[in-house]
Amino acid sequence: MGLELYLDLLSQPCRSIYIFARSNNIPFEFKHVELFKDSVLGKRPAAGSGSEQPRAGPSNSEGAGKVSLLKKVPALKDGDFTLAECTAILLYLSRKYNTPDHWYPSDIQKRARVDEYLSWHHTNIRANAPKTMWIKVLIPLFTGQPLPSEKLQEVMEGLSTSLKQFEERFLQDKAFIIGSEISLADLVAIVELMQPVGVGCDIFEDRPRLREWRRRVEDAVGKELFFQAHEMILNIKELSNIQIDPQLKEQLAPVLMKMLK
Repeated sequence: MGLELYLDLLSQPCRSIYIFARSNNIPFEFKHVELFKDSVLGKRPAAGSGSEQPRAGPSNSEGAGKVSLLKKVPALKDGDFTLAECTAILLYLSRKYNTPDHWYPSDIQKRARVDEYLSWHHTNIRANAPKTMWIKVLIPLFTGQPLPSEKLQEVMEGLSTSLKQFEERFLQDKAFIIGSEISLADLVAIVELMQPVGVGCDIFEDRPRLREWRRRVEDAVGKELFFQAHEMILNIKELSNIQIDPQLKEQLAPVLMKMLK
């Protein structure tokens, strides 16, 4: 049995794994898991003409539950071996497939810089960037009402603080986080920062240093692959026209609201 990756490209961690595997020509079977079922959110838009369609075929939600004890994506299955959590999967793939050293350097200090960013990321960039999608699209979709603008402003202020730290502490005047070449740190960061972009919060517009870093990351992984992986998130607003079952709204709305407290 070959390598299987259980992913939904609406998920930032899933996108980082997908981009990493594709850009390094790692052979794998794409197991599409829908975080939001077609029966809930309706059929999603197909990929653009000429692009690979990674979401083709039925959902593998049940299979993912068996692969990951945590019952969430991303999940990896390599023969009898299974693995969850984005960072663990990225490191496993980099080691097993001996990917170029710049992704996770053998130099102990450069590697420590990647580890430092990955540790900081979860309580800073990741703590704020995804909330923009919940505030602007998903919570209104399930509750039927927009959230107060103050809530988005609060999240954007927190994200702005994190972005300032990202530029000054990690990026500085370098091309990438650890120097002249892309690493796992850059990949994990960029997929998270595309989440606000997908809902109309262009965090790159007034930040030239951040904007140039994004351009370099796109070039490093390949623009076609980059935008293919982000196609769904860049079309996320199309979900706002989907009719949600009233009973489902009643069940999920309180849960979603708690996520932002």
